Amino acid sequence: MSEPIWSPCKRVCVVDPNAAICVGCFRTMDELGRWMKMTQQERLAIKPELKAREAAYREKRKANR
Repeated sequence: MSEPIWSPCKRVCVVDPNAAICVGCFRTMDELGRWMKMTQQERLAIKPELKAREAAYREKRKANR
């Protein structure tokens, strides 16, 4: 039996074309495209970056209002 694939997906799949990231999970377009081909280690290496991306994205949107 294979190990389940971890995913940060929140089923809010909306890509901001200017930022080139999904504003639901904060993965890049490249990461979204390669997710199923990545190793579990590669996916888990991205995990700590997601909160920082979200914070930067929200801060930039707030500043642009």
